[in-house]
Formats: sequence, C-alpha cells, structure tokens
Amino acid sequence: MDIHGLQKLTLLDYPGHVACTVFLGGCDMRCPFCHNAELIDGRAKPLLDDGELLRFLRTRQGLLDGVAITGGEPLLRDLAPLLTEIKALGYPVKLDTNGTHPARLRALLEAGLLDYVAMDVKNAPERYAETVGLPSFDIGPIRDSVALLLARAPDYEFRTTVVAELHDDDAFPAIGELIQGARRYFLQPFTDRDSVVFSGLHAPARQDLERWLALVRPFVREAALRGVD
Repeated sequence: MDIHGLQKLTLLDYPGHVACTVFLGGCDMRCPFCHNAELIDGRAKPLLDDGELLRFLRTRQGLLDGVAITGGEPLLRDLAPLLTEIKALGYPVKLDTNGTHPARLRALLEAGLLDYVAMDVKNAPERYAETVGLPSFDIGPIRDSVALLLARAPDYEFRTTVVAELHDDDAFPAIGELIQGARRYFLQPFTDRDSVVFSGLHAPARQDLERWLALVRPFVREAALRGVD
C-alpha cells in the first residue's frame, strides 16, 4: 500500500496518546476548505509503502503508544491487512474518516481493528452537498456511519471544521440532531493555508464559535472548541 506521508510523532492527532500519523492519498469529497489538496488530486507522491511503515513501527515500540490513520479518506482502501499487522505490534489505532464508507467502517469495527474513530461532520444535512463540493451528494452513508459509531465504536468523536461562508446559526441544531447522543463533539475553526483548494474563505469569529457550540450542547454528552486559543 502506498503511504503519502508520515508524521513520526504527534501529541495532538490521537487523544491521550503519543502517536504517529499516517497519511493516505485519495478522497471522494471535494471540500473547498480542504488543506490537504495534494492528497486528493494525486499530486502527492508516495513516500513509503506499508512494509516500510511496519519496519518504522517496530523501531518505535515502547516509544509510541498509538497510530493515527488519516487522509484524504482512508476507507477508500481495504485497510484490514495493514491494521491487522499494526495491531499485532501492540499499537492502538485511531481512524479519521468522512463517513462515506459505512460498510468498510463496520467491517473494521467488527474485526476489532479500530480503537478510536474521528468522523468529520461537514454541515447540516441540507447543506452537505455544498460543503463537500459535490452537487449530487447522498447523505445516507453519513447517517449510517454516525449510527455505527454511536452503537459499535469503542471510542469516537465527531467534529466539524467551521467556515464562516458555509456555516450559520441554522446549521448546528441540525448537526446536533444528526449526531444526537454522541459521546463527544468538537468545533474547530477553518485555518487558511497556501494549500487550501479555494481562496476567499475565513474562520468564524470566536463569539460565533461559542454560540454555535452552545446550540449543539443539548444533543451530545460533551462538546468543546478545538484549535482555539
């Protein structure tokens, strides 16, 4: 399996763990605020393969205590063989996903290959297509993935990257209804970078983030801002 990036040490990507982050290329969304565009459109060249990754992980046993798999969208690939080998080395695994492949997510959960799942919830259902850059987007798989995590994941979070031009006061009660009963939910502001797909997007003001967080709180057990000073 081609691997497009490896952050050898992170204290942020896997909550409560000293981890590495593995980046896999390819995505089935086209979010205008994405800052990993090179992973989506094929510009990024693979940096290593799964054999090299496993050799690296063997050298870090006792130093790292987790592996975060992100993208792009990792579930575009059959991850089971790689995750089986990572778990055999004793590492807990965190997966980042956009929720578009519930059948693959279910299979990994049922096989016991995921310890933590972070799922992006892009927007209210009626604004999902606009937010992910796909006019005919089907929200059904997103609902299925949410239900799977609520029922089957050992641990999980939902999170929304908030863009001033894409989110408003109406969005967050609808997001709350979509993930009702969730263990934890985070709002994180959009960060502009040179690699962002579209220009002209902005982070919301702090007071907007706090107001929107308050709108979601009644629906979930824990809600917080992330990436805000």
